[in-house]
Amino acid sequence: MLKMNEPWLHIHPDFKLNGKNYSLSQLINVAEAMQFEGDEEEKLMADFLLNWLYPKETILANTSGSTGSPKTITLDKTKMIASAKATGAYFDLKEGTKALHCLSANYIAGKMMMVRALYLGWDIDVVIPNKFPLKQTKKNYDFAAMVPLQLQNSLKEIHRVKKLIVGGAAVSPSLQSEIQEVPTEIYATYAMTETITHVAIKKLNHRTEQDILNDAYEALPNVLFDEDDRNCLIINAPDVASKKVVTNDVVNLISPTQFNWLGRADFVINTGGFKVHPEQVEQTLALVIDVPFFVTSIPDEALGEKVILIIEGKEDAFPEIDYVNLHPYEIPKEVYFIDKMVYTTTGKIQRDQSKEKAID
Repeated sequence: MLKMNEPWLHIHPDFKLNGKNYSLSQLINVAEAMQFEGDEEEKLMADFLLNWLYPKETILANTSGSTGSPKTITLDKTKMIASAKATGAYFDLKEGTKALHCLSANYIAGKMMMVRALYLGWDIDVVIPNKFPLKQTKKNYDFAAMVPLQLQNSLKEIHRVKKLIVGGAAVSPSLQSEIQEVPTEIYATYAMTETITHVAIKKLNHRTEQDILNDAYEALPNVLFDEDDRNCLIINAPDVASKKVVTNDVVNLISPTQFNWLGRADFVINTGGFKVHPEQVEQTLALVIDVPFFVTSIPDEALGEKVILIIEGKEDAFPEIDYVNLHPYEIPKEVYFIDKMVYTTTGKIQRDQSKEKAID
């Protein structure tokens, strides 16, 4: 028996899915049909909708597994609505917002795009979550969320989106350079499943001199940051998380609402007593390497650990690498080539598995 007083059962009257209005019962019927007749992604969306439009107060969500083993966590639906409201308020996305949904509903980012549409009254178009989302539609949009690979492959058409958030992986310096002149407002997000997507935002284009100088993530309303004795970020976001979230992200904490992201604590390389953040090295090398790669380490008798570079491709076809902007301890001591990296389903490199495959 449906309890109609549950907030997630109230679909905004302006909500549209692929151009059509739906009542609660109609949307349930559509989702049930998709479960039996849809493709893999449609079935994932159907499963999410049916779980969302059910009186149970929680829902399950999967983490990506890019920095550890994938896991399933339980999220409070009322906190998911709070997250949707925070995004709408921060980006001024009111009812009638035309949105593009191009992320898999298997993960929190895809789930939350639909929650925002349902609760805030958006007119949302759902397309296949592949590398070329804007090739599937000719419309213009007020808002969309993409991963960097989707943005990279949409540069010629990204002007059709007014505001875009990008997450799931770091945006390379070369891609940042390419988006500076596009009219779209593009933002990087600091997000995780445990905080129901983003809790901090950073401008990637149309930046002021102060934005460039700080290069900082800024907290969404009612979010505060701290750091532990590892210099790892602690998130206090009571609207979307029932307790403080202690992360493994090493940061430079500027203030309780601003931080610079340096890298993952579990990726830090201690080489000869010098701490190297692989992600920072990768940001520099991305200016001279245009194929998938990552920086990691292997044991070394003299240094304890030595920095190595793993590149997707063939060694004999690769030009000499310029390390001029790296500290001597950051320069890779060895370079390994691999035919194909191991990737997660969201397109992130599985570092441990790829490293094992490369040096085997």
